[in-house]
Amino acid sequence: MAEVKIQDGIIKVIELDVQDPKAAAALAEYPEARWAEVMRRAIKIGLGYLKGGAQA
Repeated sequence: MAEVKIQDGIIKVIELDVQDPKAAAALAEYPEARWAEVMRRAIKIGLGYLKGGAQA
């Protein structure tokens, strides 16, 4: 289970494991030096889709 904290509008995720071979293959197409940026953008986009869902 990942540890997630929100502080001053910054989301920190520690020890996140994503078990998805297709997602891993897509990420592997990028240079390893860019993985953190790709993941940051993917999480930002995903959370954007969830906006307002907690009120349902």
